[in-house]
Amino acid sequence: MELRAELLKSIWYAFTALDAEKSGKVSKSQLKVLSHNLYTVLCIPHDPVALEEHFRDDDDGPVSSQGYMPYLNKYILDKVEEGAFVKENFDELCWTLTAKKNYKANRNGNSVISHEDAFKLWCLFNFLSEDKYPLVMVPDEVEYLLKKICMAMNIELNSGELDDYFSQEAQQQTGLTVWQFLDLVNSGRFLRGIEQEAISMAVEEVYQEIIGDVLKQGYLWKKGNLRRNWSERWFTLKPSDLSYYVSEERKEKKGSISLDRNSCVEILPDRDGKRCMFCVKTASRTYEMSASDTRQRQEWTLAIQMAIRLQAEGKKSLHKDLKQKRREQREQRERKKAAKEEEMQRLKQLQEEKERKLQELELLKEAQRQAELLLQEEEQRRKQQHEEMQRTLEIQLQEAEQARASMQAEMVLKEAEAERQRKRITELEEMQQRLQDALQQEVKARQDEESARYAQARLLSEEEEKMKQLMKLKEEQEEYIIKAQHEKLALKQEMENKSKFLEEAQKQLEEVRVNRERMDQDVMLAHRKLQQASTNVKHWNVQMNRLMHPIAPGEKRTVLSSGFCGFQPTLLSRRDSSLKLKQNLEKKKSDPVKNGSKENVNGETEKQLQTPDKDNPSPATLG
Repeated sequence: MELRAELLKSIWYAFTALDAEKSGKVSKSQLKVLSHNLYTVLCIPHDPVALEEHFRDDDDGPVSSQGYMPYLNKYILDKVEEGAFVKENFDELCWTLTAKKNYKANRNGNSVISHEDAFKLWCLFNFLSEDKYPLVMVPDEVEYLLKKICMAMNIELNSGELDDYFSQEAQQQTGLTVWQFLDLVNSGRFLRGIEQEAISMAVEEVYQEIIGDVLKQGYLWKKGNLRRNWSERWFTLKPSDLSYYVSEERKEKKGSISLDRNSCVEILPDRDGKRCMFCVKTASRTYEMSASDTRQRQEWTLAIQMAIRLQAEGKKSLHKDLKQKRREQREQRERKKAAKEEEMQRLKQLQEEKERKLQELELLKEAQRQAELLLQEEEQRRKQQHEEMQRTLEIQLQEAEQARASMQAEMVLKEAEAERQRKRITELEEMQQRLQDALQQEVKARQDEESARYAQARLLSEEEEKMKQLMKLKEEQEEYIIKAQHEKLALKQEMENKSKFLEEAQKQLEEVRVNRERMDQDVMLAHRKLQQASTNVKHWNVQMNRLMHPIAPGEKRTVLSSGFCGFQPTLLSRRDSSLKLKQNLEKKKSDPVKNGSKENVNGETEKQLQTPDKDNPSPATLG
């Protein structure tokens, strides 16, 4: 399978080179010539009948790569035998076909490798490229190949510049095609100041190492088997054998040493004038050799031990194994990278989730803070209300204390007043004169009340006259309204005048009614005062009857000048009310129009005054 895959890579370049229109299809005549050449270089017996039958001229047109694969697998690749052909000749055929179309040595005007070196680099590219079409070589393999070439020239590759090259274009980060790789090498970007011959030697060394599976090559002294003499030979070490030639051109092969898992290499002491000796032991013979120095001997012994180890492990090529390991490492790195990216994505999601939860937590904290603030405000408000309530209660308590103190003071005053009343009882002997004055005042109040009745009657008569005038005005107004239906425009102003006059009359009537109500109130006030005066007279009569007792002969009664002190305010207030009533009556008399409306009220009041009061007898009755 490995040989088939390597052959398919070179054939793919040859097929795409024949596809001039880049349509993915090649004419049958070209495929016929290509197949014939593949028969030749792969040393496969020709089958002209099958070739002519498969690629005969018909109307099917050109053949795609998928259409060519069945014939290629059946008649060519299935018949290939490893070791029956020269791989280099096969690669040269495919390189010749594809280089004519795609490779130009002086594309950039500063080519640093020859056409033969370009072919070897193309072979190296095919070996190290991925098994995917179109063929590309990943950046790690490009760096590996360039490092091998630089190590062969004992120089160090500038990895930073290579990273910059790959970072310039995003499409090159996935890999380079063979033509991009050759342009990169030809540009001299990594091989400045190095001669073309040195580059060719380095490319040849790397080509022999990777493509030819040469683990190491160089001059060694070998001891003959028959004549036992020492001869200098050019040795080439591969995983399966150690071949030696007369010179480094490898034109005349002198022999080879087969290596297997039973072979071994040992270091020998210096003898026979030779130093840095070692030997390779096989199942049939022991080969003695001598290196130029100790370093060369160590490199040769290590390389031979590596070849023996590969034989023991059943591996035919060191670099195929290394390539597979590098691929596995890349895949492992890719998996790790993908896992890391997935982990980063997961961490990012977790971080986003964490941030979201933190935001929710912040919102909850903010809500909690707001709730706490609201609780604090509510608590503060409740505290303020409690303090206000407490202050209110304290104020009420203080007011209650003050009220209690005032009540106590009032009680003290009441007790003092009672004490004064007890003293007044002894001073009521002189009340008779005051009672007579009160009776005179009552008589005078009766007279004033009669005059008020007369005035009220006059006001009521005036009010009736005003009402008659108002009714008359209203009838006139209705007549005017009937006439105004025919003479509306002519009598409009007159109607307005009558309306104004009617409004003024209504206002006067309203004022009369107001005055009537006021007079009613005055009459009621006078009536209440009269009733109070009658009550006081009855009370004084009772008190006088209690205080009156026979006076013994020769007994003197002391008259207290302050005996009427308690009654003086009452008399004064009654006199004041009588004066006010007289003034009101005089004022009503001065305005007969306004007071006319109150005649009915005065008449009713007069009737009430003329009706004798059983409970309150008149002063004449009392006399």
